[in-house]
Amino acid sequence: MPAKKKKFRLFDAVLASVCIILTVESAAPAAAVGNSQYFWWISMLILFFVPYGLISAELGTTYLGEGGIYDWVRLAYGNRWGCRIAWNYWINVALWIASLAVLFNDTLAQITGWDLPVWASIAIQLAFIWVVILMGKGKISESKWLINTAAVFKVFIMLLIGGLGIWVAATRGMATQFTFRSLFPSMDLSSLSFVSIIIYNFVGFEIVTTLASDMEKPKKQIPQALLLGGIIISLFYMFASFGIGVAIPVSELSTSTGLLDSLIYLAGDGTLVLIVGLMVMFTFFANLVSWAYGSLYVAKYAAENYDMPRVFASANSEGVPDKSPILNGIIASVLVVVAPFLPNQDVFWSFFSVGVFTLMVSYVPMFPAFLKLRRIDPDRERPFKVGGKGLFLKLMAYVPMALIVVSLIFTVVPMNTSPEELNTKIPLCVGILVSVVIQEILVAQGAKRRAGEAK
Repeated sequence: MPAKKKKFRLFDAVLASVCIILTVESAAPAAAVGNSQYFWWISMLILFFVPYGLISAELGTTYLGEGGIYDWVRLAYGNRWGCRIAWNYWINVALWIASLAVLFNDTLAQITGWDLPVWASIAIQLAFIWVVILMGKGKISESKWLINTAAVFKVFIMLLIGGLGIWVAATRGMATQFTFRSLFPSMDLSSLSFVSIIIYNFVGFEIVTTLASDMEKPKKQIPQALLLGGIIISLFYMFASFGIGVAIPVSELSTSTGLLDSLIYLAGDGTLVLIVGLMVMFTFFANLVSWAYGSLYVAKYAAENYDMPRVFASANSEGVPDKSPILNGIIASVLVVVAPFLPNQDVFWSFFSVGVFTLMVSYVPMFPAFLKLRRIDPDRERPFKVGGKGLFLKLMAYVPMALIVVSLIFTVVPMNTSPEELNTKIPLCVGILVSVVIQEILVAQGAKRRAGEAK
């Protein structure tokens, strides 16, 4: 039998990292940080993404399998913590599907000019959700065309927005004025809540490491994909955010529709906006399909280890989870049906923020787990190993972990008592509380299942 041909080259791995990590819809929230975003992009690239990516590369190539981040934490700290990781990693996708369904509908309205009644908007969002669920039935390695096409679209959109921004800035002026002082963070603590968006825009590289078995030379390709992908992603985000800032003042920027709003200002409301809008909508599908691979298989693997309900272990004849995606679709469907009747109508940001929290919190234990696995499992072969030891390795782990914790605190805790701040943070805290309660119920049930299995 001839050896199975590897499906992912370095080029594909870099494009996969761009598709998985680079999300067009996050450009506007990043631009909302203001001019200080450039300071945060460069700082987070050095202080967060590089150590996070290197640690993910070591863990992903050392502990092969479908468990990913769940398995790393479980091996270090036990099943209870593994269960918490699996739940947060999985529920994030359901929340993201709901937020992108809302944004899909908003984007469609922008490029067509349709003013749809509530029932029609809900119908479009439900159709989006269930098309995504159906698309997720195949393995990501068999959807390379989807990943690569979406990556090309994202690159085109980011370059277009940034390029038009330069042209408009030179010919018509800028909506956001740049000064040397504005490039550095202000002392306004409320602005730091946006730092979590910068960090959020860097996570996801551990999914690329799960593709190691499909790569020709994973030992070299994964670190190369990390460095190339990280630099490319940072530049694209900053370039597109510059173009958005040229078009729209930060105080008037919508985190959900800001990208196309800025394009309309920069290029006019014409065919180009329609084409870019369709590209953006295509990337939504690709984002969710690629992310679903990681989250669904983590949940499946956790269920096989009794840390998630058995329904999450159900898979079709090809080994692809078949029931947990349906649960994702049901949760997302309920959210989009309820959303129009919520008092806070910025539903995209509400869904997005809860999803950001549940995803980000799942990374916190990963960094100390890296150090512990080095200590308790020193003899395991590590095809890729992070250099250094002692204090250097501790800084590599604890600095990015601390950045996540601080950013989450600023995301959740109200910075003032204004109605706008409270109307945003209180629903967010309620959503997080509900998720934590469910999480701890699953932890307790998992312990009972393991105890029963041991008898």
